[in-house]
Amino acid sequence: MITLPWPPSINHYWRHFRDRTVVSQEGRTFRSRVCALLAGGGGARKPPAGGRIALAMDAFPPDRRRRDLDNLQKPVLDALEHAGVYEDDSQIDLLLTQRRDVVPGGRLTVRLAELPLCRCPLCGAALNNQNPENN
Repeated sequence: MITLPWPPSINHYWRHFRDRTVVSQEGRTFRSRVCALLAGGGGARKPPAGGRIALAMDAFPPDRRRRDLDNLQKPVLDALEHAGVYEDDSQIDLLLTQRRDVVPGGRLTVRLAELPLCRCPLCGAALNNQNPENN
């Protein structure tokens, strides 16, 4: 499990500059913080290039304001890729984000697993990975 600071919303992550879309200062700061946190070896191991990934996030917002959970995903996925947790965020085939209780300052917890899954990313229960096409 990886614990990350609360990310900027996607609405604050991109900026337009000289006819180009670039990552904002707020986005670059978040990305740098994630890289620094994971540089100490606390990050997940990188799956093989092209490996398929399931990623589950628990979002602990900093306050009770209304937020769209999907606005959190892209900054986090990009920061984890930039930190070298996986080769490319296109490897993610299963993406779950769950809103949790408010925590002062906010935070995210992220769990990664290679597919096929052996356990449910939400409850941890063992999964039966039998392929019905093989029966």
